[in-house]
Amino acid sequence: MKTLTILAAIASLSSCQTLPKHKAPEPRPLIPSYEVQSVQSGKASYYYGRWIGRKTANGEIYRAQDITAAHKTLPFNTMVRVTNLNNGKQVLVRINNRGPYVKGRIIDLSLEAAKKVEMTKAGVVPVKLEILKSPEKKTETANQVSPNSNRG
Repeated sequence: MKTLTILAAIASLSSCQTLPKHKAPEPRPLIPSYEVQSVQSGKASYYYGRWIGRKTANGEIYRAQDITAAHKTLPFNTMVRVTNLNNGKQVLVRINNRGPYVKGRIIDLSLEAAKKVEMTKAGVVPVKLEILKSPEKKTETANQVSPNSNRG
């Protein structure tokens, strides 16, 4: 009986302790917010298979696990946020190839990028492209004094 009383006392004491509260980390957005330069819409497809291991238009080797895409006119290394309009899923891709060369399609995603927006079963889906501005490099000009400034 004494053992039960002691165990009950220990249990009640341990339940009275307050644990330190830790602030939960704020969730990070899946895709960083960049300033949008322009928007396009149309159909997206994806490519892999015979393209794996071949050179892309910018000279890189195509790897299905990279998050890249082909576009007919955007400059290489342009970052594009692609939204699958059927389900709202998004992926941020880097343009490293040219295409697609099928009428009505505006972008070809790598296999991995297509998986991220869950379009591999459909093959072709309606998308919104947000062409993102490249981040500007910060300079130290704010702290520099112009040689023509009047230092009074």
